Order: sequence, then C-alpha cells, then structure tokens
Amino acid sequence: MSISLTILFLTISHGIGIATSLHAILHARSAQGSVAWCFFLIGMPYFAVPVYWVFGRNRFQGYIYAHNDGLNELKEILDYAQLGPMDVADNPELTVELIRRTQHLARLPFTSGNSVKLLIDGEATFDSIFAGIEAAHDYILLQFYIVRDDDLGRKISTKLIDKAATGVEIYFLYDEIGSIGLSSSFLGALRAAGIHVSTFNTTKGLRNHFQINFRNHRKIVVVDGAVAWVGGNNIGDEYLGRNQSIGRWRDTHVRIEGPAAIPIQLSFVEDWHWATDEALNELMWSPPEMPDAEAGILVIPSGPADKQKTATLTFVEAINFAGSRLWITSPFFVPSESIIVALQAAALRGVDVRIMIPDKSSHRLISLAAYSYIDDLQKSGVEFYRYEDGFLHQKVLLVDDSFAFIGTMNLDNRSLHLNFEITTVILDNYFVNQVEAMLLRDFRYCRQMDHGYYAGRKLWFRLAVSVVKLAAPVL
Repeated sequence: MSISLTILFLTISHGIGIATSLHAILHARSAQGSVAWCFFLIGMPYFAVPVYWVFGRNRFQGYIYAHNDGLNELKEILDYAQLGPMDVADNPELTVELIRRTQHLARLPFTSGNSVKLLIDGEATFDSIFAGIEAAHDYILLQFYIVRDDDLGRKISTKLIDKAATGVEIYFLYDEIGSIGLSSSFLGALRAAGIHVSTFNTTKGLRNHFQINFRNHRKIVVVDGAVAWVGGNNIGDEYLGRNQSIGRWRDTHVRIEGPAAIPIQLSFVEDWHWATDEALNELMWSPPEMPDAEAGILVIPSGPADKQKTATLTFVEAINFAGSRLWITSPFFVPSESIIVALQAAALRGVDVRIMIPDKSSHRLISLAAYSYIDDLQKSGVEFYRYEDGFLHQKVLLVDDSFAFIGTMNLDNRSLHLNFEITTVILDNYFVNQVEAMLLRDFRYCRQMDHGYYAGRKLWFRLAVSVVKLAAPVL
C-alpha cells in the first residue's frame, strides 16, 4: 500500500473512530463505559469500531419492540393471572417500605402463601427438578443459559422425552451463546418427541443480526403453573462437580410452590414470545392455594430491555435497607459505582458487610479487575472472603434477619446491564435462618482477604489491575 493510501486509510479509520466515540458518549451504559469505549475507539479504531457495533449497544431494542407489538396478547395473560399483593400490615415499618419499593421496581406484586425450599448444590437441585418433571400433569417450561450434551443433559433429555410421551406439553428454551456447543442430535431427539424447542434468538431481526452481546442468563423450570425452580445451576456435568479441573461446584437454587410460580412463568412466556412470536396464553394462570404456606416472595426479572436499571437498583435497594447484616456471594465482582458507594455507606454505618467470591476464577480478566474495587471497599470496613473448596457460583444476598435474595444475577457488568436475569426476594423467617446457616458453613471454607493486600502487590500487578479496570465496563 502506498504512503498516500496508508494516510487516507488512517485518516478515515480514526475519523470513524472519533465519530463512533461520540455515539458511545451519548449511549454508553455508564460514564466509565464511555471512557473505556472512547479509549479503544480513538486509539485502535480498526479493531474497536466493529467490536463496538457488535458489543456496544446498551439496550436490546428488538426485545422492546417485540414486547410492545405483543403487548395486547401479554396483557390478556396478565388479566388471567389473579395475583393479589401480600398483606404487609404485620411487618415492621422498614420491611414494609422495602416491599413497596421493590414491588414498584419489579412491576409485580410481593405474593404471600408460598412454600419455598432451599436447594444446596447441583445434586439436590436436579433431584428436585427431576421429581417435578415426573409429577407434571399438563405442561413443563424449561429455560437455561447453558445446556450440555453430557450425562446430566442426556438424563434430563430422557426424562423430558418420556414425559412428552404421556401427553404433557413441554417448552424448552436455551441461550444460543451459552449453549453454543449443543449438538443437533440432542435437539433433534427432543423435537422428534414433540417437545417445543427454541433458542432465545438474540440475533432475530435484521437490526439485531450481528448482536451477540445480550444473553439470556435465566435458569427457570415451571411445572403446571404451580411449582417453579430458580437459581444458579445450569445443565452440565460440572454443576454436579464432575469436572476434575474445576472440582466441587458450589451453587444454590430454590424450589417455589404457590402464587410466586406465576410471575416466574410470566418471565418465561415473555422470553418465549420474543424467541418464537408465540403467546402461551393457554397455560395455567390461576395461582394455586397453599393454606399452610407463609413465605412472601417477590420475583424480579431484569434485563437490557428494561426502562430503568432494574438489576442495579435491586442491589442498591437491598444494600440501603440493611441495618445490621449484608452477606453477598457472587462468582464475579465488578460492581457499578452506585453499588460501590452503597456498600461503603452500609459498612460505615456499622452493617456487617461480607462479600464471598471464588478463589478459583473462570474469567481471569474480571477476577483481576475486582482487586481495585476490593481495596477501596476494605478501607470502608467491607470484608472479603475467598471460597477455596472448589468453584463458588451461587448468587445469594442475605439482608439482616429479614430477606434472602436468590437468583441468577452476578455482581458484574454483564448481569447488571447486558443479561436477562431473574431474582427471587424471599421473606420468611425459617428460610432466612436456613440461608444464614448455609452461608456460615460456606464461610468456614473461605480465606479472609487481608486489608492492604492489593496495595502491597508489585507495581506490574497493580498496573495490570488498573488497565483491566478501565476496560471492565466493556468486558
């Protein structure tokens, strides 16, 4: 290439990079995101510009348009769902205030009269799900981010195929990026048995053809509109601790029976509607009555189609509510600035703030970026614990003696801004005590991080952390 053509190429490339950086300033998810994208777009436009137009979008417009187009059909479904709000009169004033705020955030009611069971690790989770599949009478809804064609995947496939042979309708939704290695023979066997199977279809529609950055990270099973499962486990042998390179897999799921199964089902129906243009309005939408059940549960779906930052606001509300205790477990820790400030404020007002993260990392860059946040938060009194007995993947938040949050949402940029997630907020004394006992056992397998650990590391390490932190909003 001649010198004049090289100069022309560089001029055009950097001009496009500058123009694209202006778009990033106007539309990036955060100020940090704008800075990170501008740095890459202006400095390395030949690489960064195409990456930005694939990964840089901050809202899933296609899902929003599809939701609006199908709003009448979905509204009919909501009319069928007779969800009455929980009676909050007997709860303390602060608890009532959090209930009201989170209900507004979720746009769904905090329901009462639910039965909830804590499921610790993969074996308990899938034993419970298998029992639910076998007990199904009318239909089963399954949605997972990762589905593998391994022993666990084939076991679930066999159970679903056997159940479909009895006349039970089954709908199976999976994320095409998370399940990228899923074999056609696995899917073909399900379809041949009459099971309705679909990818989430992130790239559906001309405008979304190259959009692969939004993921559906939800893990949902619903049986007959009465029982539902939500949590951190995907379908794969590693979730049963069978991957020797990973070792023990530490995860948490919940089984919910009662009215709260309906909003979980609604979340699935909205995702199915996007993926297939089908409205599943023939499902059961009358909440089952559970006379002896007392748990109050709020279901909070969140994602890049929301009008507000639902995931971030969920964390901030929970942190601000905490008066004595705030225990958080997350496999990734790259929080937003608003969450950092809320955590610092909680620790400074005397809240016992503990954050449990894995000692083993499945994402080196995100793990590296976490060090700078950890250093700042430790100065405010936040304590960090590294879980050493295998890989920690659970997403649990315990607030005082009042609430437990369990779902699919990590404390990182992807879960806060890019992924479709689902979280359950559970108000029940017995269940909260169970979660406390579970986390106390987990802390026994942790090493508490020393204060000043980051500041005492070598210069090259701190430089690497600072560079990765700059890129964290676009990871």
